[in-house]
Amino acid sequence: MTTTEETLAAAGAMVLRLALGTMWIAHALLKWFVFTLPGFALWLESQGLPGFMAWPIFILELIGGVLILAGFYGRYLSIILIPILFIASWVHFGNGWAHTSPAGGWEYPVFLIFTSIAYAFIGEGRFALRTKLNGHTTDIME
Repeated sequence: MTTTEETLAAAGAMVLRLALGTMWIAHALLKWFVFTLPGFALWLESQGLPGFMAWPIFILELIGGVLILAGFYGRYLSIILIPILFIASWVHFGNGWAHTSPAGGWEYPVFLIFTSIAYAFIGEGRFALRTKLNGHTTDIME
């Protein structure tokens, strides 16, 4: 790869990381500020899922999003968060494809599954906190 290609690949990894991290933080804060955690717990129960999972899901989404955004072991966190997306896809599957349909569809969580997998393959990139702290990256683009 040429220096220009390496820089563009690193910038692409950063953009992917920033978008994915921001999305996870936004989803966590949606549960906190809009649905509230007790409301989210009730919704989980209405879907046949344990309500006590509201707090762990919120914490995983928030901390995972912050660490992904910073580029600190984000590639691993994106894999850890994928089961939440599979459950969201399953919950929304009966609502149809488009996430804009009533009660949301499955296309957005499925897209995020593939985005998370791509990020796990690509890695945090040159402009990530972990790379700056370690002085090197373990990304495939190295």
